[in-house]
Amino acid sequence: MSLLPKNFIYIWHYLEWGGAQVLFFGLMKEANKKGEVFAIMPKGSNEQLLKFLHNFGVSCEFFDAHADAAPADSVKRKIERHWNKFYCEFVLLNYIGKFDLKNSVVHTELAPWQSICALLWLCRKSTIFMTMHNSLPAVSKWRFLLWKLKFQILSRHKNFHLFTANQDTKESLRPFVSGEFLETVKIIYANINPVEIDEALKAEVNRAAYSKKYNLPKEKFFVFCVGQFIDRKGRWIFLEAAQMLLKDNDDIAFVWVSNSQPSTADLEKAQNYGLGENFRFITSDQVGGEHIDLFKLMRLANVFALPSYLEGLPISIIEAMGLGIPTISTEVNAIPEAIKHLQTGLLIEAGNSIALKDAIQKLKDNNELRESLSKNGREYVLAKFNEKTVAKIAVESYIEAYQKRINDK
Repeated sequence: MSLLPKNFIYIWHYLEWGGAQVLFFGLMKEANKKGEVFAIMPKGSNEQLLKFLHNFGVSCEFFDAHADAAPADSVKRKIERHWNKFYCEFVLLNYIGKFDLKNSVVHTELAPWQSICALLWLCRKSTIFMTMHNSLPAVSKWRFLLWKLKFQILSRHKNFHLFTANQDTKESLRPFVSGEFLETVKIIYANINPVEIDEALKAEVNRAAYSKKYNLPKEKFFVFCVGQFIDRKGRWIFLEAAQMLLKDNDDIAFVWVSNSQPSTADLEKAQNYGLGENFRFITSDQVGGEHIDLFKLMRLANVFALPSYLEGLPISIIEAMGLGIPTISTEVNAIPEAIKHLQTGLLIEAGNSIALKDAIQKLKDNNELRESLSKNGREYVLAKFNEKTVAKIAVESYIEAYQKRINDK
């Protein structure tokens, strides 16, 4: 049996994509040097995501089911979602069974508190890794005990291994797992590719051409946000701050870039803020098939603002800081691991549109502060959130765990 895994298999069961997949990109590129890499996902996955994976030399395969992400606001909907979860996992496991799991490492987005049966099945077959991106929330006592039981069962399985995407998430695990297991949990931060960032910064960006392509107003002070257009990301706080700022500024505009198209109802609500041409919504598939295309567009930004209520450590913040864009976000969860207030960026209270408005105005009026945050933020993320460093930690962990499993037999 080879001392290296034959396959590195990355699996997720939902159609939406974002920071988890961007984190996978770097790991896949490094794993590709050691063996064959597969991405297994639901049919109907985003075409732009598939282009990215193709460019990395990753083989994509699809199973015919996906997680139900719609709200469960009734007993009937809760039953439907539970049934969907079991069915989706059954289809996924049936599909992945065709691979040589014995000689593979599987990195999955299945969560212990939701999918313990599927994870235990995988642990019987292969070396399994899972990444937690967000800290565990406060829950009722009975749910806490149930989650703790599930974590205890999985963490005692020799083939189950856990990464966290930040220190805050790792600390949130402390009540659920033993101290011994917690010591084995490695942090693989959201990260950037410095070469790709530098390439984007050196590229010629014609502001007039970009303004025409995306129907953006000309000669404006641009405030960008990149992320799913959902409540958790603070979308209405962003628009409320924009509304207030436009009362006193006629030279400012706002852009939100998302990897999915919002609903008609959400777009109508956004229009009701009366921002007119000073707010533009752009989907990532409009931007281009290369990740660097997004970076070139982001270079139009004078400020980046992500007013999230709940986060791990968003890749969009890391990317914006790496591009030298002065960045504003909220003092929640792991965000302060990247943004040090008034040093590498600005932190505000979540849910406070006035604080966001004031922070944007402060940066707009203070060129010296913008330059300082641009320089310090870029230096900080290039030193701490480097794709190659993070990917090396992950792939070395894959190989170490795989070798231990085969040597124990």
